[in-house]
Amino acid sequence: MKKFFFFLIISLSILMSCAFISSSDSNDEIIPYPKGKNEIKDTLTPIHLSESNWKTKLDASSYEILRNKGTERAFSGTYDKHYSEGTYCCKGCGLPLFSSKDKFNSGTGWPSYSNFINNHVEHVFDGTYGWNRTEVVCKRCKGHLGHVFNDGPKPTGLRYCINSLSLLFQD
Repeated sequence: MKKFFFFLIISLSILMSCAFISSSDSNDEIIPYPKGKNEIKDTLTPIHLSESNWKTKLDASSYEILRNKGTERAFSGTYDKHYSEGTYCCKGCGLPLFSSKDKFNSGTGWPSYSNFINNHVEHVFDGTYGWNRTEVVCKRCKGHLGHVFNDGPKPTGLRYCINSLSLLFQD
């Protein structure tokens, strides 16, 4: 009987500690916006399409990235080594996202930017695969673009690592 109570107390202790860990606020892991770019509510009208409409609007590879949060293979994207002057827009809805002035060669195999246009991207906690990362999505259509990391150049110190298949370039 003593062994049963001992086992019960140990089991409850483990259960309570697991519950405490899982209930911790995982949003503390979200990388903050660059200085001067607060997450503010704006007048952008959200775009809500059915999955069948997204499938007809996007090619299969872009659909996989934007709607299913996929990732293109490193060094395979059109815009990795692309340095023309212009604007990189969301392939899903056309919203301007990144300026070529903020693009840099990170050597990672994906287009990288140190900042974004206005408040046109959103930072979202991504805990998939047990990682604590910050996902970057289009503010208007909520399409997955990539992730942001704290190892970028000054002045922001951020690296927006973005899939080429989620972008369209306009000069």
